[in-house]
Amino acid sequence: MLQIDEVIRAYLHGYFPMANPEEGKIYWCQPRRRAIVPLERYRASRIVRNLVRKGAFDVCINRDFEAVIRGCAAPRETESETWISPDIVTAYVELHKHGLAHSIECYSGSRLAGGLYGLAIGGAFFGESMFYRLPNASKVAFDRLVLHLKKKRYMLLDAQIMNPHLERLGAVEIDHAEYMALLHRALRKKIRFL
Repeated sequence: MLQIDEVIRAYLHGYFPMANPEEGKIYWCQPRRRAIVPLERYRASRIVRNLVRKGAFDVCINRDFEAVIRGCAAPRETESETWISPDIVTAYVELHKHGLAHSIECYSGSRLAGGLYGLAIGGAFFGESMFYRLPNASKVAFDRLVLHLKKKRYMLLDAQIMNPHLERLGAVEIDHAEYMALLHRALRKKIRFL
């Protein structure tokens, strides 16, 4: 069972959990190269700007955290397994109840169209995962997250491990030492996510 105090301690030291479904174990990852999204350099794509302008989705914060993490935990169309195990879901739902884990959700009518979740500590937001059921819903959720973090004066948006999707959203890779320096500065800030 994953304990929330060990999850918090891990993030404070630059680690994050990932489950290996084949082994049924959780590993603590600390990559040598870390993906972050520089908040000041983020620019929404034209598609996202148009969707936001048209009000294509109703965007909410923490309306249904558990539905978002379960949406993220569902295997993608091209994959049969996920790194978000039931233990991770349970731990992050508990972190949400303690006011540390948060979700940004996009709704189309009453339907959850997509969203993302992560952990907020100090001036750092640790993005965990995103999913969509309607095209571009997760991108709109990400755009709203970045705007929220800028408004609240967050210093760090951690995206963990680079992939093509994150790169398109504006993520860059930095080495571990630079990440830890940014993390320590961000953790000194006292910011409430809501």
